[in-house]
Amino acid sequence: MEAVGTNVAKWGEGPVWWQDRLYYVDIEGHRVCSYDPATGEETACEIGERVGFVVPRAGGGFVIGGDTGLHFLDIATGEKTAIADPEPDKKPDNRFNDGKCDPAGRLWAGTISTVKKEGDAALYCLATDLELSLKYPNVTNSNGLCWNGEHTVFYYIDTPSKKIRAFDYDKETGEISNERVAYDTADLEGSPDGMTIDRDDQLWVAFCRGGCVRQIDPEAGKVTAELALPVSGVTSCAFGGSDLATLYITTGQFANVDEPLAGRVFAVQPGAQGVPADSFAG
Repeated sequence: MEAVGTNVAKWGEGPVWWQDRLYYVDIEGHRVCSYDPATGEETACEIGERVGFVVPRAGGGFVIGGDTGLHFLDIATGEKTAIADPEPDKKPDNRFNDGKCDPAGRLWAGTISTVKKEGDAALYCLATDLELSLKYPNVTNSNGLCWNGEHTVFYYIDTPSKKIRAFDYDKETGEISNERVAYDTADLEGSPDGMTIDRDDQLWVAFCRGGCVRQIDPEAGKVTAELALPVSGVTSCAFGGSDLATLYITTGQFANVDEPLAGRVFAVQPGAQGVPADSFAG
C-alpha cells in the first residue's frame, strides 16, 4: 500500500480507470482530477460545484453529476453542458453522488441527502437517448454500484442501511428485479461506501470511518480479505493499470482528525484483477 501522486483532495471519490489514466473527483474541492502512473502527471479541472462522480463518454469527453444534476464535461476546457436534474427545486439539500456506467452504456447515478434526511434520495438511470428514469427510490446516501461478469446481477449500496443489495439485472432492458441482501455489513467497523468488482465476481468495498477496503464474496456471504489504510476516510476504489491488477483507493479528510495522508490516492496490488470500465454510450 502506498500513496501515489501529490494531489490532496478534500474529499476524494469515484475513481475510474480510463485510457491509461486514473480519473476521480474531489467532491468538496469541486474538481475532477486525473493521475497518470506512467509519467506521474496530474491534472485538475475546476467544476464550480460539488461533483459526485465522473465517467467516460464513448464519443469523447466525460459525464459528471453534482449539485446541479448531470452534465457532459469537456475536461480540457471545463465546459459543462446540462443533461438533466431530477431534483432541482423540491430537494435543495440533495446532490448527485456515486455513478457508474452499465455494460450496455447506460449511466446509473444516485443522489444523497446532505442533511441525512432518511429516504429522500434515489437511484436514477440515464439511457443512451438521454431519458432519465427512476430505478430505486427512498434511499439516503446512494453509493457504490457494479455488475457481475455475466451481466446478470447488479450490486448496490445505500450507505446508512449498511447493506450491499443485489438485484437481477437485464442488460437489454436495464430493468432490475428480485431485490435481496447480498451482504449485511452491520457488524463491521465503518460504513460501506464506494465499490468495485473483480474478474472473479468478488466485491471490493471501501469502508468510510473503517480505514479499510474489504473483499467480500457475495455468493458465500463472507469477508475474504481486508486492506488497511492509514486514514479513516476511505471512500471508494477501482482497479487500474495495464493489467487491471492495481487497486486505486480514494480517501477524504475529516475535520479535526490528524491524519497526514488523508485525501491522498493509494495504490496496492491485492492479487486480483479488475474488469474494464464501461463508458456512457449516449
